[in-house]
Amino acid sequence: MSTADAGFRVRHQSFWLVACLAVLVAQVVAEYLMGRVPICACGYVKLWEGGVNTSGNSQHLSDWYTPSHIIHGFLFYGLGHLVLRHKPLAARLLLALVIESGWELLENSPLIIDRYRTATIALDYYGDSIVNSAMDTAFMCLGFFFASRVPVAVTVAIAIFFEIFTGYVIRDNLTLNVLMLVWPVEAIKVWQGGA
Repeated sequence: MSTADAGFRVRHQSFWLVACLAVLVAQVVAEYLMGRVPICACGYVKLWEGGVNTSGNSQHLSDWYTPSHIIHGFLFYGLGHLVLRHKPLAARLLLALVIESGWELLENSPLIIDRYRTATIALDYYGDSIVNSAMDTAFMCLGFFFASRVPVAVTVAIAIFFEIFTGYVIRDNLTLNVLMLVWPVEAIKVWQGGA
């Protein structure tokens, strides 16, 4: 490869990475303009919030829903591999970031917050803090890069483990979250409530 070709590749990759950063910055700015709180109203930021039905859930750097966002990264890597197979990894990451950031904005809109509060057990859910939402996106990126480096079988096994483990521990996971948001099942809602 010539020096000119190598320089072009570096500039090309840099373009995609700057675009990825711009999407994350746009997500944060949009959430700020939507009136989302930058950090937990408690006034501090924790590395991990272990309570599910607490005011700190979805407010700190990570929580029981972090595995769901890692799985988003697995899924978005697969999607990017299917639809942008001949594009650089950074271009596929940009697609994943656009989808994840779009979801984070929708998830923190009154429409979805109200849906969570009426259709699921998340009665005290008022949306994510900006730092939690940005970290959700960062964890998606972590899942994306992990999926790009390991065999598909390992990625699938980890996703299944995350789903079973969080389903067992907190009675919620990505699958149940999507199901209850789209097509609420009263029996699942009762089970999730601990009955």
